[in-house]
Amino acid sequence: MNGPEHAIVVEDLVRTFKSFMSGSPEKVAVGGISFEVKKGEIFGILGPNGAGKTTTIKMLSGLLTPTSGKAMVLGMDVSDEKSVRSLRRRINIVAGGERGLYYRLSGRQNLEFFSDLYGIPKKEQKTLINGLLELVDLADAAEVKVENYSRGMKQRIHIARALINSPEILYLDEPTIGLDPEISRGIRGLVRKLSDGGATVILTTHYMFEAEELCDHMIIVSHGKVVGRGTVIEIKDSIADVSCIKVVTEADPAVAVAALRAEGLEAGVDALLNGRFVTKFAARKGDDALGSYEGLFAPFRVKSIGIEEPTLEDAYLTLVGGDAE
Repeated sequence: MNGPEHAIVVEDLVRTFKSFMSGSPEKVAVGGISFEVKKGEIFGILGPNGAGKTTTIKMLSGLLTPTSGKAMVLGMDVSDEKSVRSLRRRINIVAGGERGLYYRLSGRQNLEFFSDLYGIPKKEQKTLINGLLELVDLADAAEVKVENYSRGMKQRIHIARALINSPEILYLDEPTIGLDPEISRGIRGLVRKLSDGGATVILTTHYMFEAEELCDHMIIVSHGKVVGRGTVIEIKDSIADVSCIKVVTEADPAVAVAALRAEGLEAGVDALLNGRFVTKFAARKGDDALGSYEGLFAPFRVKSIGIEEPTLEDAYLTLVGGDAE
């Protein structure tokens, strides 16, 4: 239901793309998703690459027209061209990557350029830009050309650029992709600060720790469909009938992992610095988990095996199934 407390309401939204090959079927990028976003919250759209996250963001921001269905953003229909023109002045987008800036200009000059595009009076620009540079911790680099910025600095000036028009909704499409952990932590802190200031933030990511730290509510998409929704706790609870099993072995259990996957179980293995291997997978409760699976891993010298409480990553892998990366 669309109400004053909602920033976004999506109902059965579909987007298909025609194939360039004659006779080939249309590709369904988004296949009838529905969700609501309350004003002022951080809302996550989680899913593997190709699941439909970016296509959804493009439709909600007016960059793509939906094939069918309905999306109301700030009370405006994104299928209506006139509404989209008005909407674009009230929203903004930050995408992962380094495009969209003028590298031969300084950070300040970039912000001045985009201020002019949004029609912000010259007399107001200095105060606005100084505040944004302080917010993203780039005041000391304001006069440095963007071509000399690190990747993390470029992403922060992207965020400052997206805040020029004081957007009511800020779309962040994989904002920390490719960034090192320290820079990513700073970006996440900035996102939380923006939300605390009243902005509605839509975050697309496939980093579970990022979603768990930031998102008030989220959806998980797979093959263009919503396969999970709710808070972090609600999504974890949605796989309450699943046991999350962790096995530590001395040898690489690749053969055992392949056998689990052949059974339709999502299993992943990580090598530890001490030379041991940690395998995690989900099995239905009621299975003789620690009996049958210990035997499967025995040839690889099991050091420990046990059942853990499911994490958001466990729930994600269970829900997306074969669409996981």
